[in-house]
Amino acid sequence: MPNMPHTPTKVLVTGGAGFIGSHLVDRLMTNKYDVTVIDNLSSGSTSNLEKWLHNPSFTFIEGDLKNHESLKKAIAGVELVFHFTANPEVRVGETDPRVHFEENLLATFNLLEAVRKAASVRAVVFASTSTVYGEARVLPTPEDYGPSIPISTYGASKQGAEALISSYAYTFGLRALILRFANVVGPRATIGVIADFIRKLRQNPKRLEILGDGTQKKSYLYIDDCIDAILCAVERFLKGKEKLDVCNIGSADQVAVKRIAQLVAEEMGIPSPKLVATGGVDGGRGWKGDVKTMHLSIEKLLKIGWKPKLNSEEAVRLAALKLLNTMPEKLA
Repeated sequence: MPNMPHTPTKVLVTGGAGFIGSHLVDRLMTNKYDVTVIDNLSSGSTSNLEKWLHNPSFTFIEGDLKNHESLKKAIAGVELVFHFTANPEVRVGETDPRVHFEENLLATFNLLEAVRKAASVRAVVFASTSTVYGEARVLPTPEDYGPSIPISTYGASKQGAEALISSYAYTFGLRALILRFANVVGPRATIGVIADFIRKLRQNPKRLEILGDGTQKKSYLYIDDCIDAILCAVERFLKGKEKLDVCNIGSADQVAVKRIAQLVAEEMGIPSPKLVATGGVDGGRGWKGDVKTMHLSIEKLLKIGWKPKLNSEEAVRLAALKLLNTMPEKLA
């Protein structure tokens, strides 16, 4: 975000100790913003923020958005909120759907209430997901595709959060930008197919189990490209006057799970492990609620000057290399 008139200088990043959130914090701090992070550390880690912990322009609050006092403290004086708190594990919804309700939907409601009562907040930027579209019949899928029919409780909770944000924008005058992410990969990611394959190959370099039938095909975006896209979209939004806007963030192509397995094995120096697909559920999905094919339209961002530097395969390969150098062996 450039130093334009009235550019917010004090920002809050919820979930800022997590994967995408911590990379966003890095960029905001490098760009000389005053940053507060609130995170309950359920999936994030203060190690992701280590270089900022003693910086006078940075404040870390170990707290939960379900705790009103922690939230009130975090939002004091804040002008712009990046809402990146969520339980990111899609599969947990199959066994414990309450997690997604509380961590994604209830937490968003609590944040919006705090924002409504805080006169300082100009806008909220929300990290949503491609899974709100469900199994879209239009690929690449544009932001105005509908009806959106999510097939996982994770996607449903994010769609519910989007609806709440929209209602607060139109009822209470809050400005909000909703960002729908494809699969974002890179260092600090502790879940997802790349980290999963690394763990499995460390345990057994001769055999690699693939959840589903292996033909699942999705878009993958490297974290640096993702942060560039976020800031580009926010800059455009803050310059405009819309109460609410929605923007897809993804890559221009796709890659299949079997190919990801090959790329990870290559980066690990493992020649041709035996790839064993489980067959999956519901027609080859990795798990119930897994969207088998996903490809977001990124035309909106392309038109305002952003484009990813890496395609999906390049993003996967670089993410695997980075994770191999940073992911502790004990996680294997």
